[in-house]
Amino acid sequence: MTGMFRTAGRLRTGYDPDQVDEFFTHARKVYEGEVNEPLSGYDVRRVAFDLVRGGYRPAAVDAALDRLERAFVSRQRSEYVGTHGQQAWLEHLAGQARTLYGRLARPDGERFARAKRGEEAYDVDDVDDLCHRLIEYFDQGQPLTSEELRQVTFARRRGADGYAEGPVDAFVDRAVEVLLGVE
Repeated sequence: MTGMFRTAGRLRTGYDPDQVDEFFTHARKVYEGEVNEPLSGYDVRRVAFDLVRGGYRPAAVDAALDRLERAFVSRQRSEYVGTHGQQAWLEHLAGQARTLYGRLARPDGERFARAKRGEEAYDVDDVDDLCHRLIEYFDQGQPLTSEELRQVTFARRRGADGYAEGPVDAFVDRAVEVLLGVE
């Protein structure tokens, strides 16, 4: 499957083609049942590739990963509904959504731990704005998609001027997971 994606060019960096090809080949085998090992949408979302000169264009690979994640989540939903029923799936998603509410209920500026001195951080107002959008989605049915969450960017800050990146990233990942389960 070499050459699955266009390269970034000889002088630019992109994702390591060997790593990308290996992952997508393995994922296809898992999805088609040739390999009996767990691989979930979450696993697909968390995969990372080294950057190398002349590698695959990251935007194209990321878009393919998004589609692959959707396929795995869709299959998981179908299997879950087939075994437990639609109502059980909705209750499962509601339980996942409730795990987000602890953070969403906190006051602006206090939703996440602040970064330590000198560490990269996310702008507090940007993150709180996203939290407001999630509240509007859950409480008022305002439109929001997993794709919008994936594309969100936060202004950068340093240290206590911003939220620590790790907890925010984990929270956004969980929110993407919940929205994918509904879409």
